[in-house]
Amino acid sequence: MSQEDPQADFWRGRRVFITGCTGFLGSWLTAALLERGAEVVGLVRLREPESQLVRTGLISRIEQVSGELLDYHLLRRTLVECRIDTVFHLAGQTIVGVANREPVETFETNIRGTWLLLEAARQTPSVRGIVVASSEKAYGEQLDLPYREEYPLQGRHPYEVSKSCADLIAQSFAHTYGQAIAVTRCSNLYGGGDLNWNRLIPGTIRSVLSGQRPIIRSDGSFRRDYLYVADAVLGYLMLAEHLTEPAVRGQPFNLGSGCPVSALELVQTIVAISGRPELEPIILNEVKHEIQDEYLSPQKASEAVGWRQQYSLARGLEEAMAWYRAYLN
Repeated sequence: MSQEDPQADFWRGRRVFITGCTGFLGSWLTAALLERGAEVVGLVRLREPESQLVRTGLISRIEQVSGELLDYHLLRRTLVECRIDTVFHLAGQTIVGVANREPVETFETNIRGTWLLLEAARQTPSVRGIVVASSEKAYGEQLDLPYREEYPLQGRHPYEVSKSCADLIAQSFAHTYGQAIAVTRCSNLYGGGDLNWNRLIPGTIRSVLSGQRPIIRSDGSFRRDYLYVADAVLGYLMLAEHLTEPAVRGQPFNLGSGCPVSALELVQTIVAISGRPELEPIILNEVKHEIQDEYLSPQKASEAVGWRQQYSLARGLEEAMAWYRAYLN
């Protein structure tokens, strides 16, 4: 982690519970908390051998709780017995295509799983606060860009709806019961450890490192906001440190660059960094149920806790490519 959190000592000795700790973002966040001296308890549904947390061996430094997010009694027992101070709720079904094929499973995990965890935390006196991972997808399609936190949440398709609902449920618990909860709405995260090759950045990097032409499933014009995972981790930590403050408590926050690029521009940047200019992308133009343009205003997080993006897109992609090059070799 190349960024320094000015309140790093805040975490020393704190008991932290993370759902989704073995996921892409969860692995990075767990590593950052361990580096800062936190005592991490992680909910582990499946021990994926390719998880960054497993591959680095850091999973051996956390207390692992095996089980499901939908097991309320397990959640409650874990929070109480482990004397948890701060909760990061990252677990969920995160793949849009899977959500379209399996909407019920997505709704169960992303919506019911959220209210079960929040209720377990509400019943646990030691829990100081919770950071809940929502998504820019919670906004649905908006006419005015960039997306701002006061915009209505109007997801239409299963994944978007699941994030809109979980987001509102988290805010409901905060405003009804006085819980110190912050909601994060991140733009598209990227970085080492993301092995979902169907995503544009990992898939493109793997293609160019293999000497193959990258594939763009859309027409290439869709514009998105991309955020390096280290910047997202810093945002999570900073919000968690300020959870009890009025400017943060019960509030949603965008974490994004605010600088959208098209899919074609992104792929061309990756190709340029790889040094393989001959690898022209293949444009399939077959995407359905996708929003044309999505990007976030990060102004609120900047004003509330001083969070700002540290990595430019080029710098983040260079670090990511170095990670994938080592991994694939």
